[in-house]
Amino acid sequence: MSKRIVTISRQFGSGGHTVGKMVAEKLGVPCYDSELVTKIAEKSGFDVSFIQENGERTSRGTGLFYDMGLHGGTGFTTLSLYDQLYIAQHNIIRELAEKEECVIIGRCADYVLEDRDDCFHVLIYADDEFRAKRVLEQYGESDMKIEKRLKKKDNQRASYYRHYTNREWGDHKNYHICLNTAAISLEDCAAIITDLVRK
Repeated sequence: MSKRIVTISRQFGSGGHTVGKMVAEKLGVPCYDSELVTKIAEKSGFDVSFIQENGERTSRGTGLFYDMGLHGGTGFTTLSLYDQLYIAQHNIIRELAEKEECVIIGRCADYVLEDRDDCFHVLIYADDEFRAKRVLEQYGESDMKIEKRLKKKDNQRASYYRHYTNREWGDHKNYHICLNTAAISLEDCAAIITDLVRK
């Protein structure tokens, strides 16, 4: 295939994880999402539960790279645990891209691999009504109203992405293609991505 790596950024409830899995299956390559958590834990020493709970959280204040410059680039000792976690996953994503063809879901992979011309960057999104219905079907009710759950997750991902990339999450300029799963089925989205990657 002409593009070795597919990165999938996705809105909560849009079905991006499912689309990514379908694309990986169609292409016959590994898909890294929860699998990435295990690799990060193995390489970094962070506990799996810590990574799962804090994988989209940031330290307060300025962005990571400003902080690194401020502290003279001295490494992990002056960085928050969140920043250390980001650096660990950043390095693993780079290693995976060097090693094998794959699909990588989330974790700023589009930014981490932006300098590579063998990557295809995708954004999966949908309207709130579609996402609310899908979240309730997939994960069920919670103490928090569904509208608030969507907004909280969106804000968390946008803040995380902005903090570590200094650009806006969901901005179409960061991707090769943006697909709306409220208008295009998950299966068709996967087929479109696969077809484009193979060309």
